[in-house]
Amino acid sequence: VQLQASGGGSVQAGGSLKLSCAASGDTLRNFNMGWFRQAPGMEREFVAAIGRSGGTFYAESTKGRFTISRDNSKNAAYLQMNSLKPEDTAIYYCGASRAVLSAIRGADNYAYWGQGTLVTVSS
Repeated sequence: VQLQASGGGSVQAGGSLKLSCAASGDTLRNFNMGWFRQAPGMEREFVAAIGRSGGTFYAESTKGRFTISRDNSKNAAYLQMNSLKPEDTAIYYCGASRAVLSAIRGADNYAYWGQGTLVTVSS
């Protein structure tokens, strides 16, 4: 499956952005989907994930502010980000995983990645 992430941009603190992850080559209903981010000099970190059946998982830092969703009919996943903070600044990547849900927070368990989209939050 090929993934294409989009929707990044520059916003002020407190603003919102919605990221999209479009898939081709396979149907996303076969995968758990996740969003990760990587800031300069930092490791890729888990942001949110959604299972095949719609169960959602969040990092503590994003819980209550970010919402992950999927639309299998459009073969896409989304990340709605509200109340953005400067520390949310990073390149955001979507990933597709066939791993069990207990492993959904680990980047190593994702076989497919989009190219990343940059989110910049200014104070």
